[in-house]
Amino acid sequence: MLRLLQAGGLYFSLVFAAGFALGPIRLLWLVPRFGVRYAELMEAPVMLAVIIAAARWVVRRLAVPSMFLTRLAMGTLALSLMLTAEFTLVLRLRGLSIAEYLTSRDPVSGTVYYALLGVFAVMPSLSKRRVS
Repeated sequence: MLRLLQAGGLYFSLVFAAGFALGPIRLLWLVPRFGVRYAELMEAPVMLAVIIAAARWVVRRLAVPSMFLTRLAMGTLALSLMLTAEFTLVLRLRGLSIAEYLTSRDPVSGTVYYALLGVFAVMPSLSKRRVS
């Protein structure tokens, strides 16, 4: 159980840190040149690569058991932490409610974002089955 909590926390931390680092790049350089939709769509493949790499690394590094439900629990814990952090930051920094935040997202890039959250949750269970 402790390993699962550590793995979920580390996985969340790695992906959140990458998103936090990419945010200013998107906002300061990409959005003014391409607009919000295209800036978010350009960021999505980078975040997908981060999600895949982080899931694989954490699974190997912490020797997370290869049982599907264990790794799904790791991803679900990380997703819960991600949503908590994001909604906390949104509510405080932008002064929006969760409903306002969700409805303000671009329909195209927002859908891609929601899909990435789903991938984020299941990626540990899709990682290589054996732990080396």
